[in-house]
Amino acid sequence: MSIGPTLTTARLILRPPAHEDFDGYAAMAQEEETMRYIGGRAPRDAAWRGMASLAGSWALLGYGMFSVLRRDTGEWIGRLGPWRPGGKEGSWPGDEVGWGLKASAMGQGYALEGATAAIDWAFDTLGWDHVIHCIDKKNAPSIALAERLGSRLEREDHQLAPPFEMHKVDLYGQSKAAWKARNRT
Repeated sequence: MSIGPTLTTARLILRPPAHEDFDGYAAMAQEEETMRYIGGRAPRDAAWRGMASLAGSWALLGYGMFSVLRRDTGEWIGRLGPWRPGGKEGSWPGDEVGWGLKASAMGQGYALEGATAAIDWAFDTLGWDHVIHCIDKKNAPSIALAERLGSRLEREDHQLAPPFEMHKVDLYGQSKAAWKARNRT
């Protein structure tokens, strides 16, 4: 049963999380470097709650992070996409497209490819006018990706809402108009 759309790119399938994704999700949750800036390592039960939160977002809001699968193998390699805990009434700083991939999938352009499709979908289908990315200032690869996507630093040292209040992030973002006008070469 799918609770949202399936998007395809040249190398990826993006779809709402499914039960069969859990082993990959739980394995990624154990990768120290991968999880450093996205909540820290998590045991299997906590990983289940995290994945259930993403699936629940689809059920409650009609959007959420997609599971990312390689088209050639079907392997689950991460999660990315639209995210706004608490919905419009929540205290999240804006409509976010975020990403997190397993270590074995990093550095191959998958995050750029998937985030591009997710941002297109958020602007075209969800009707968002602006997108942000919440990034720890020490997370150089994610900052580089945000900039490759055309996002720019909009606010520094933003304190997230509970239960993430101990984290300060920089907000990168761009408008729908800037996204549509960018050079895609």
